[in-house]
Amino acid sequence: MFDTSAARLNMVESQLRTNKVTDAAVLDAFLAVPRERFVPEHLAGNAYVDEDIPLGNGRFLLEPMVLARLLQIAGIGPKDGVLEIGAATGYATALLARLAERVVAVESDQRLVAIARARLQEMQVGNVTLLEGRLEEGYPAGAPYEVIVIGGAVAAIPDAIARQLAEGGRLVTVVKSGALGHAVLMTRTRGAVSQRPVFDAGTGLLPGFAAAPGFVF
Repeated sequence: MFDTSAARLNMVESQLRTNKVTDAAVLDAFLAVPRERFVPEHLAGNAYVDEDIPLGNGRFLLEPMVLARLLQIAGIGPKDGVLEIGAATGYATALLARLAERVVAVESDQRLVAIARARLQEMQVGNVTLLEGRLEEGYPAGAPYEVIVIGGAVAAIPDAIARQLAEGGRLVTVVKSGALGHAVLMTRTRGAVSQRPVFDAGTGLLPGFAAAPGFVF
């Protein structure tokens, strides 16, 4: 029988700690949340492999190392409000719920929303508001947020989402141009936003966040 607890511990010790993830709260969250519950049943045996897990329709769960490093650089505190864009089946949502005071999670795929809602209820997660909506719009009604996490790569961070970031807030995602991707940290200071690359990541693009096609003459 597949020992999921041992696999989860090995993920934390061999994949996360060895890739510069040192934040105790982040590591504890990854130890506590059963990733196998958030992947398709036939892929449960691959839940702790350090790679994206396909969910269908071009969607995926972020590989653990990339997700853990994004959450670490976001510096999420226990009093923070978090906007998650691209909740998928709710794995990162469950992690965020252990790190923050409140989480607003937006997902555009109705099938994934249903799965995420069921999994979060099973785990008795009570500080998450899960909404079905367009990912590229975020959820301005709940803004501002101390942290925004985009659960996949984007060609560029939309202004509509950046405007939902609180003063002193942090936004983390992967910005991808062609085959190259870089995890970035965006911050808002005195009303102005700036961003810097932190590490390389080959994450796939989220629906709605691809570069606009150029004109053809």
